Amino acid sequence: MTIDLGTAQPALSVRQVLGLERVLAGEPEVVAGADQLDRAVRWVHVAEAADVGVMLSGGEMVLTTGVLLAGDEEKQAEYIRSLHRAEAAAVVLGLGRAFRAPPEVMRRAAERCGLPMVVLHRPFPFAELTEEVQSRLVRRKFAAVSLSEAVRTALTGLITAGAPLQRLLDEVAQHSGCPVVVTNLAHRVLATAGERSAVDDVLRDWERIARQAGGREGAGWIRAELGGRGERWGRIVLCGYRGDTATGRLLADRAAEALVLHRMLGGLAHSWEEQSAQSLLTDLVSGVVPARQLLPRARAAGLPVNRRTFVPLVVRDGEAGRLDRVLRLLGLPGLVAELADGTTAVLLSLAPDQDADALAAHFAARLRSEPGTEQLVVAAAGARTVWDDVPAGLREARHVAEAVAGSSAALDLPVVVRLRDVHLRGLIRLLRDDPQVQSFAERELDGLLCAGDEDLLSVLRTYLATGRNKSRTAQLHHVSRPALYRRLEAIQTRLGVDLDDFEQAASVHIALLAHDAQQG
Repeated sequence: MTIDLGTAQPALSVRQVLGLERVLAGEPEVVAGADQLDRAVRWVHVAEAADVGVMLSGGEMVLTTGVLLAGDEEKQAEYIRSLHRAEAAAVVLGLGRAFRAPPEVMRRAAERCGLPMVVLHRPFPFAELTEEVQSRLVRRKFAAVSLSEAVRTALTGLITAGAPLQRLLDEVAQHSGCPVVVTNLAHRVLATAGERSAVDDVLRDWERIARQAGGREGAGWIRAELGGRGERWGRIVLCGYRGDTATGRLLADRAAEALVLHRMLGGLAHSWEEQSAQSLLTDLVSGVVPARQLLPRARAAGLPVNRRTFVPLVVRDGEAGRLDRVLRLLGLPGLVAELADGTTAVLLSLAPDQDADALAAHFAARLRSEPGTEQLVVAAAGARTVWDDVPAGLREARHVAEAVAGSSAALDLPVVVRLRDVHLRGLIRLLRDDPQVQSFAERELDGLLCAGDEDLLSVLRTYLATGRNKSRTAQLHHVSRPALYRRLEAIQTRLGVDLDDFEQAASVHIALLAHDAQQG
């Protein structure tokens, strides 16, 4: 992606030119086109000829004394029409030499064309104005090119260093001084950067604002398309940029250029949509950011949040892409993201009249019907009707998933596992970091842990998890009953316990659950 600086030069507006000290000394008065004063002035040109338009290329502020127009109203009208056809920014008429008052023919023609017309009531050396504006334009162009190259250098360095998308956007936000938003073509927010409160203000009503803005730029909203090889897949938006539009567009284009390169080099292992969902759900689970502050991000990410029922789910060893496909297949709105601990979180957003438990079970059953997913454990928390309760629900679902980790084959679990289904295992999982619990586990299992016999530990684990069912244990370990008896006898000898005694067996079971929780 390259930028033609010849068409992206930073410019002054007509209003800014009229506010210059040298211009104010000439007592300027806007007599036509007052609603067009924000037009960009690309250059200043002094011209008297009636057919001045043939000498212009657009964006010029034309200065004239009107000496060649006096006494000929048709020439006066044609002069204005010629400027309009050439897309001049404005016309400035110095009174005194040819006209003592603004010529009505020129004023009416300018008003009809929407061309700003300004008269200077005091004599004014046009050379001074030309020099002032040209020098300011050159300085602005140089500053814009310097900024462009500084941004390009910084972003290229970050990409070379393997920086994540968020780091690139933070750099863009620092240079632009305003919130930066990356969206897909459906206006769904994929990533943001900038001062948190300012970003939240932008996202609070994002969909309406984004669609209302449409393809237009204005009020500091600068956008650049993202895509390559003839295909568009998103856009970057500078929201409320306070500099001039041309510089903002230059900055947005540089940012877009870097984001396209970042996406191409980063591959498709994790799309920006997945990264967006991951960031949001990770922040919800961690509780570092209050849930209420995350609500604008969730809404902007496309998650329905008004009058909804939220169902937090966590799946161990589930691929985020597969879970997302199942959601889409079932037509269930929600977010899917892999968390740092190897689990995948799913947050369903359902209408109040939908059966949350039934739909969660339907999702789990459909997921486990796919090849290679039969042993996946889908853990769920109770449905939440208040957004602020969602983080606790996600943590509860993750806790349930952790509580049955590695033991699903030996347990008779429902298709969706909840807190009430994990019983003692869930309690031990919560207490796993307690030093006294750790000491108890080591003491009870010392005979097996010191020997490092993982085979006997596995047999003991299955035996206790199945309620001391010898037939089931032998079947799961593919051994005969006599072989199982010998292993159970070896376990009892090493631990110095009688597994037929309920209290001793319960004590060993609790110790093993604690040991597994600590190791997990």
